[in-house]
Amino acid sequence: MRSFDYTPLYRTTVGFDRLFDMLDNGVRSDWPPYNIEKTGENDYRITMAIAGFSPEEIELT
Repeated sequence: MRSFDYTPLYRTTVGFDRLFDMLDNGVRSDWPPYNIEKTGENDYRITMAIAGFSPEEIELT
C-alpha cells in the first residue's frame, strides 16, 4: 500500500533519487517475520516476531 506520491519531489530535488527509491520500495511483504513448525501429523506451531502486541490483539487469517 502506498500512502505518499514522491513524483513531484523528483523534479525539485537533486541527488535524492536513491532516497526516494528506498522510501518507495521500503514496504516489506514478508513482515512480520514468522516461522512455521510441524509439531505432529496434523499440528503446526506458528511463531511470529511482533513486538508490542499482546496475543489478544493478533488475528491470524
